Amino acid sequence: MQTADVINSNLESPATISLKIEGVTESVILRYFERMNAGDFQATAALFAADGAMLPPFESPVVGVDAIAAYLQQEAQGMRLYPREGIDLPLEDSYIQFQVSGKVQTPVFGVNVSWLFVLNPQREIFSATIKLLASPQELLSLRH
Repeated sequence: MQTADVINSNLESPATISLKIEGVTESVILRYFERMNAGDFQATAALFAADGAMLPPFESPVVGVDAIAAYLQQEAQGMRLYPREGIDLPLEDSYIQFQVSGKVQTPVFGVNVSWLFVLNPQREIFSATIKLLASPQELLSLRH
């Protein structure tokens, strides 16, 4: 996909998005989950600001569109995201924070997850923090 195509696809109207998350109507957040579930990691990464960051659980931040795309290509294969509900909170300087709860199913296990997105004034993902919502005992059982 050419850069212009990715940019244009970021501007899709909410009417072209089929995913529904209770409490969330922001198209960038909805497209994040749709593109992740489609396995289109390049298009998912294109939703981030040039200096945007993904903060996956138990790992260092991944910064920049190309680094995020490469990370997702390596780590997110076979994952299915099931966002359930979310809330938004305006921040300073026209930034907006969205907290979304749901579940991630991998080929090996499923786990409850919280996603914390911060969008910049241009409606690009400035940061996406992914937190596993599991007890220490549940997390240890995933290692087997």
